[in-house]
Amino acid sequence: MADGSSRVFSDLAEVSVPEVSVPEDGPVEGNMSPPPSSSAASSGPEDGLSTLDEPVRDTVLRDLRAVGTKFVHVLYPKKSQALLRDWDLWGPLLLCVALALLLQGGPGGDGPGADGGPQFAEVFVVVWLGALVITLNSTLLGGTISFFQSLCVLGYCVLPLTVAMAVCRLVLLGGSGTASFVLRLVLVSVSFGWSTFASTAFLADSQPPNRKALVVYPVFLFYFVIGWMILTFSPAQ
Repeated sequence: MADGSSRVFSDLAEVSVPEVSVPEDGPVEGNMSPPPSSSAASSGPEDGLSTLDEPVRDTVLRDLRAVGTKFVHVLYPKKSQALLRDWDLWGPLLLCVALALLLQGGPGGDGPGADGGPQFAEVFVVVWLGALVITLNSTLLGGTISFFQSLCVLGYCVLPLTVAMAVCRLVLLGGSGTASFVLRLVLVSVSFGWSTFASTAFLADSQPPNRKALVVYPVFLFYFVIGWMILTFSPAQ
């Protein structure tokens, strides 16, 4: 047994290992980059362009197209996940600013030179705080959408009321009589129902079936308060 093991070791010692010569003066060259994947090899240079490399003009136009697409979804409400999947707060911010500007110039105020009516900051507080409370209520009731997704839907669905406010300003240019009030009442009622229906169409499926009424009721109050602000607005004399 000992003779057999010694013979194996002697055979291994006789095996010659080729020497690898490395030049002392020259650099060691080689390619250490990983091979390209099939997806990267098949895609062109345009496909690998990230948004950080695109011009600012393209970025702004892309965001404006996304906002316009969400406006279309609100004007033609249906059960779609577009507002929930690609949420943003640019549209709600634009609508809130537009509504606050349209509500300026009403009667009231404590002194000369006062703007009267709901102030710019008051409109912001009503819209954003109301949307915040509804979002927290939806989350506590077991909603499956995120906080910012709910804010996005509620903010975009203010669009019909904002359009109604712009039309009411035009109606008030002709006077504030009974006919004007009835016309504004119809406009605000239609836009209020539109906003409520559009928001519930996006939010209803994300709530438990036995708690949908508890989610819709605060949404109803939220848009009712905004509609009341629009209906009771009258320009300063």
